[in-house]
Amino acid sequence: MKKIYLLFIFIGLICFSFSSGIQAQSNTSEKQEPKDIQIDGFRMFPNPAPAGSVLYITSDLGLTKTVTIYNVLGKRLRFKVLIGKELDISQLKTGIYIINVKELETQVTRKLIIK
Repeated sequence: MKKIYLLFIFIGLICFSFSSGIQAQSNTSEKQEPKDIQIDGFRMFPNPAPAGSVLYITSDLGLTKTVTIYNVLGKRLRFKVLIGKELDISQLKTGIYIINVKELETQVTRKLIIK
C-alpha cells in the first residue's frame, strides 16, 4: 500500500514540475524586447544607388547613427558612425549589400543595391 502512495506522489511531482516549467518559459518570452522595433521615419535614398555616389540616411529624430554594411555572405565591409545624413559609398562595387542602421536603442536592416 505504501508503494502505491509513493507512486502517486512521484507521478504528481513529475506532472507539477512539467506544468510549472512550461509557465516559466512562457513568462520569459513575454519579457523579451520585440525584435521589430524600427527607427521612426527611417529613409534611405537613393536605393538602388549608382556606383560611386552618396547614400542619404535620415530619420525623424535626426540623431547620430551607427551604420554597418555587409555583403550577402555576412562579411562586414564598412562601419561608420554617421553624424550627418550623407554616407559615402564610392568604395562599394556594383552588387547587393545589407545595411544595418542603429539609432539609440532601435535599428533597421535593409537591402542596398548598387548599380
